[in-house]
Amino acid sequence: MSPDIDAVRTEIDALDAQLVAVIAQRQRWVEVAGSLKPDRDAVRAPDRVEAVIRKVRALAETAGADPTVVEQTYRAMIAAFIDLELRVHAGEEPLRSSGER
Repeated sequence: MSPDIDAVRTEIDALDAQLVAVIAQRQRWVEVAGSLKPDRDAVRAPDRVEAVIRKVRALAETAGADPTVVEQTYRAMIAAFIDLELRVHAGEEPLRSSGER
């Protein structure tokens, strides 16, 4: 018997909670990186972006995920983190929800 849609959604919701926790960890390291980089060009780091994309595409293949979906997800995430890193580099505090940092 296959799971019903509610059971599937419950599993997806649990995975979403894990993903958000990992993204929060990644954000903290991105903020550190943003404070260490010498200029805005170093924040954008297109060569680093492409290296990360190559790496996650390979990881996706190994994990049995669609490399294109993983690449598109990472490109969106990286773009958002570059925006955040630019704000940090400029001395702005990242936006936080209640009680964070």
